[in-house]
Amino acid sequence: MTGLRLSDVRRSTDRLADGREIIFFDRPGAPKRVVDDRRPLTASTASSQLRRDPMLDEYVVIASHRQDRTYLPPADECPLCPSSGGRRTELPVPDYQVAVFENRFSALPGPGHGRCEVICFSSDHAVSFANLDDDRAELVLSAWIDRSIELAALPGVEQVFCFENRGEEIGVTLSHPHGQIYAYPFVTPRTTRMLEVAQRYREQTGGILVDDVVAAERRDGSRVIAENAHWTAFVPEAARWPVEVHLYPKQRVPDLPGLDAQQRAAFGPLYLDVLQRFDRLYATPLPYISAWHQAPLQIGRELLGLHLEVFSIRRAPGKLKYLAGSESGMGAFIGDVQPERTAERLRLG
Repeated sequence: MTGLRLSDVRRSTDRLADGREIIFFDRPGAPKRVVDDRRPLTASTASSQLRRDPMLDEYVVIASHRQDRTYLPPADECPLCPSSGGRRTELPVPDYQVAVFENRFSALPGPGHGRCEVICFSSDHAVSFANLDDDRAELVLSAWIDRSIELAALPGVEQVFCFENRGEEIGVTLSHPHGQIYAYPFVTPRTTRMLEVAQRYREQTGGILVDDVVAAERRDGSRVIAENAHWTAFVPEAARWPVEVHLYPKQRVPDLPGLDAQQRAAFGPLYLDVLQRFDRLYATPLPYISAWHQAPLQIGRELLGLHLEVFSIRRAPGKLKYLAGSESGMGAFIGDVQPERTAERLRLG
């Protein structure tokens, strides 16, 4: 497998001072990115371990070295801004459009056992994804697709996960507009559970669960907040979070590389619409997690459908949803807000 090569995306790769890969995604005509990383870095000494919980048959990653990662630096010390003057950052170029690089504080062990990357959506420290235009959103999507293909080809990788955390309430340690991409050496617990349920549904009904659930949401319509010719965004009937929206392509595909040109072009406008609705709910921007669900590389590809889940822990102004006893102890969610009410507010927002 090779990386995405679209005629309207210029992709260039280089190396940082400690040997980590950095990839730039630009529109044709943008200045060429010439990396000049003079930092006295040594190779990362990540000490992550994969341990299996025998009671749940799930992997847990122990990554104690991440205790030392950069934590909420002031804007003029942000490591994701372009390098300037004598200040050297993780982006050793004067400007960029979209950039991806290997995470120096990787949560996963490394070669043969997964990989963690950082994706920067813009060189502008002050923007958020919701502030991007359609063209930049499509360029980010192109980067997600490229990385999904490239990381899937690495030895030992079983699943690729692209996500964004926004807001200090979520636990973000860097406020620059960015996300992360994990290439797991195992199939995650959430996906494993979804696959088990989808397989059982197929055996009992002969149908594809994701197709039937999404079709039911579209027929009902009470929780649909926005759609276009190729995507639908809705609050799920059994939403776990105070604000939760799922975005599905109308034609099911297993993963990001499966999207066709029309689906790619139509995604950005709808996603930006959803994020802007999020930010209009309250007086301050909504903290959220945005998580792409892709089918694993080896199993379940005919049963699971690509979709994006965006959700927030804010349940009211000044109030957050905490995962307390029932959620954290038993994994049994208790919803604070009626999904239909959330959908109504987002539609009006």
